[in-house]
Amino acid sequence: MILRQLIVMVCLLIVSSSTFAYRCTIDMRKIDEAMAKKPAITQSQEIEVRKLRTEGEALHKKGKHKESIEALHKALEILDVQ
Repeated sequence: MILRQLIVMVCLLIVSSSTFAYRCTIDMRKIDEAMAKKPAITQSQEIEVRKLRTEGEALHKKGKHKESIEALHKALEILDVQ
């Protein structure tokens, strides 16, 4: 019984980790698409969005998907993208 629960927990961890990884790439694409449309934001906001986008991608590559999503969502908030 304990072994079965352990196996289920490991499987859930693997699935949730890959879900976070997938979410990062979707958010990065949303930021790139929004920036390509030349949004009506200030220069300082644009700099912040680019910084957060770069930071989010670096965290994603390091496997820190929760932190990556947080950075990317801050950028999306500035861009007012859902």
